[in-house]
Amino acid sequence: MFIAGNVLEGLARVADWVLTIYMWVIIARALISWVNPDPWNPIVRFLEQATEPVLAPIRRLLGWRMGVDLSPVVAILVIIFLQYALVQSLFEMAARMH
Repeated sequence: MFIAGNVLEGLARVADWVLTIYMWVIIARALISWVNPDPWNPIVRFLEQATEPVLAPIRRLLGWRMGVDLSPVVAILVIIFLQYALVQSLFEMAARMH
């Protein structure tokens, strides 16, 4: 049973890291959007292609409030919620299997 617990703990750690890295990608995109970047820059294109599938549906749902795009804030809040709800649950399940 301890092997399943270790596998579950590994999945929880990977999920935590992926969510953290994605949160920083969203933050980088939000910061870059403030300075009118070159749209052909490879970094800008990567940030846009990596985050647009998540941010576009949120933006469509919320729209622009007071001229501000709140979709990155909502996406970050969802990521934080997933880290507390999903990842912590996986860690606790793994701890019970040890």
